[in-house]
Amino acid sequence: MRQDETIALSALPLDGMRVIELANGKTDMAARVLADFGAQVILVEPPQGDASRACEPLLDDVSLYFVTHHANKQSVVIDLQDNAGREDFKRLLEHADLLIDGKGPGVLEALGLGFEALREHKPDLLQLSISDFGLTGPYRDFKASHAVHTAMGGVLCRSGKPGHSPLLPPGKLCWESAAIQASWVALLGHWQRLQAGVGDHLDFSIHEAIAQLMDPGMGVTGSAAAGKSALDSTPHGRPPAVPLYPIVACRDGYMRLCVLNPRQWQGMCDWLGDEHPFRDPMYANIAKRMAVAQEINALIGKLFSQSTAVELLAEGQRRGVPLAIVATPAQVLQDEHFAVRGAFDDLQVAPGRTGRVPSGYLEFDGQRAGIRKPAPALGEHDDSVWKALAGHTCGDPVRSFASTFKRRPLEGIRVLDLGVIIAGAEAGRLMADQGAEVIKVENRAFPDGGRQSMTGEPITPSIAQGHRNKLSMGVNLRSEAGRLLFKQLVEKSDVLLSNFKPGTLESLSLGYDVLKEVNPRLVMLESSAMGNTGPQSRTLGYGPLVRASTGLASLWRDPELPDYFADGVTTYPDHLAARVGVTGVLALLIRRERTGLGGNVSLSQAEIFINANTEQFLEESLQPGSFVAQGNTSRHNAPEGIFPCLGEDEWCAISVASDAQWQKFLAVIQRQDLLDDKSLATRDGRLANQKTLDALVIEWTSRLTPREVTERLQSAGLSAGFMQRLSEYREDPHFAAREFIATLEHPGLPAPLPTENRLMQSLHMPAPTIRPAPYQAEHTRELATRLLGLRRADIETLIADGHLEDMTPLAEPALKA
Repeated sequence: MRQDETIALSALPLDGMRVIELANGKTDMAARVLADFGAQVILVEPPQGDASRACEPLLDDVSLYFVTHHANKQSVVIDLQDNAGREDFKRLLEHADLLIDGKGPGVLEALGLGFEALREHKPDLLQLSISDFGLTGPYRDFKASHAVHTAMGGVLCRSGKPGHSPLLPPGKLCWESAAIQASWVALLGHWQRLQAGVGDHLDFSIHEAIAQLMDPGMGVTGSAAAGKSALDSTPHGRPPAVPLYPIVACRDGYMRLCVLNPRQWQGMCDWLGDEHPFRDPMYANIAKRMAVAQEINALIGKLFSQSTAVELLAEGQRRGVPLAIVATPAQVLQDEHFAVRGAFDDLQVAPGRTGRVPSGYLEFDGQRAGIRKPAPALGEHDDSVWKALAGHTCGDPVRSFASTFKRRPLEGIRVLDLGVIIAGAEAGRLMADQGAEVIKVENRAFPDGGRQSMTGEPITPSIAQGHRNKLSMGVNLRSEAGRLLFKQLVEKSDVLLSNFKPGTLESLSLGYDVLKEVNPRLVMLESSAMGNTGPQSRTLGYGPLVRASTGLASLWRDPELPDYFADGVTTYPDHLAARVGVTGVLALLIRRERTGLGGNVSLSQAEIFINANTEQFLEESLQPGSFVAQGNTSRHNAPEGIFPCLGEDEWCAISVASDAQWQKFLAVIQRQDLLDDKSLATRDGRLANQKTLDALVIEWTSRLTPREVTERLQSAGLSAGFMQRLSEYREDPHFAAREFIATLEHPGLPAPLPTENRLMQSLHMPAPTIRPAPYQAEHTRELATRLLGLRRADIETLIADGHLEDMTPLAEPALKA
């Protein structure tokens, strides 16, 4: 690398960006991510300090949530209840690129600081308003805890053992996932402002983000039968775990297997010995094994019970059988692979108290973007921030845009998409939805696993959802001529997305070091299961194995059902990984505007879960044994959890978070006789009497439907929510009011599919135009002509010689009737 390139790339991608944050204690990681990427994030706090300073868990009165979610930020005290404070806030905003408002509907408006008022003061204002349910719609003023968001966001209905109560996922996965989507949305708005000179008001709903992120009913979820969406194919109760991803006990814990292809099965078959009844070659077929999966898994369980987890891991690797230890958080903190990768850093929480904290989601140009500075003391930067702004000018006035101005922010960006399965598909789709020209580069000899189906149709609902708005070009990267053509495409593109096993592109002489010589402005994303470095980097990284090795599988359990692991039906963290990746890509595109040079961003999908639980891993490092499976009980509030309602398998989430809320709750359920019960008057007392309280709540909820419970408690300002099923999405009045669902039509599917619509409400960014996903190599000829300038005869020769591929003619049954 030349010296000038080293200097240009030494700064973090968002260096020079200034963000003002009003925190909410839920999605504060959104601004932390921007700070990790180099933005100056100024947390505006009231004189008494932001409420997030009291978010649990606490250690010696220090909020582990605050120290992890507000690291790398600055603190400025401004009293927005005071006229002088409001003027200071507007003055601060003059010098900002982005305002993140997490205070909820109507709060800033009541202070005279609503978007319209602020835009009069700053015409190019970019404001991201993050709220529980958005700024419009019938649920606009609903209150939501994490449990409520999990219930109403379509997550709870698919979590837990069939025939039992639904199960909350561990930690705060839903909020942390929504925060990443908010970071993506924030950078889309910032990029639009840089390109078009226009601000915006981005109305971001945590509820909608969760429905799009955590096992989305309208995203890439695997092939559904008969062209149905997941909205129409999920069972009424909890779905059974996929039997091909079994977790079996061993001598000192549990192991998870992911035996899919014939070679992997042969390794497992030989490991089981010569006498078992499944040696017939027909069991190399995955469908045949599915039919006898329980019997096979029982044999594996008997074999594994004789060995330790470490012994089994080594033997599985020797035999080519993909498997992983079901790790606990304590084991993750000690794991050699994560240690080598630097996945955890030391963080001083208080004098003499230093713990281990996840070190950040991404690496830019080989450098981790994580915590550089501890969370600020209250008002720590009052003097330095105002002093720095004293001599700073705001630049030229911005053009004024009419409300009718519409533009997709990524228009003009060309993306080459080598992504496969879920995380790969979603990354390209997210960019295509926002206006980028995304070209899926494919080869029939090494097909995207997402295109495979039990019945062989060329388009599955999963492909239709995950690759909408893209083009497809067939290029053989195993031939010299094919690689040369690919390099010509790279020369004319802005972004390359990939999620192959590390070393794959290098083996084809198409690694980043080669491609940046072809196009120094190229931004490249490398996404892999375990990351580009570390002793486990080259292992096969199926999602179920990632969840096992990072502690998620061991945590997503009901303590009363210790042998049942509830993550067997989830696709987490694939959809979230895609959003992390494209957020990094856009950050590098923003840096390219300053430097003229591209860059490389890499992510480990395993570290997605780790970084989504920063305060929990920090607490575990300081107080071993604290990060364990909780089931549906809360460590911090009571009553809080999931409660049965009137009807078959009907449930609701309720959260009572303070003494005042407890008094309101008793009034709603007409049990004011308990107001004088001193054993229940305080939070500690209620936590000590959880079982008694749960029985009290169940006595009330079991007589009402989930929506009746929700309406009564929400009317009193309490946090409650019905368990929403995917099949109810299209009738949900809030989703309808917010135009959450669009329609996707594809000629290869028997009927239109419901599909997710926009990421947020916006003044200037339109909803995606939804074009059908491409058939494989559908656009080869068009792209070879338009982008590579090839003549028709040359294209046909390249196709005939196998360097390019064209679209295979469609079989008549696959066409829409």
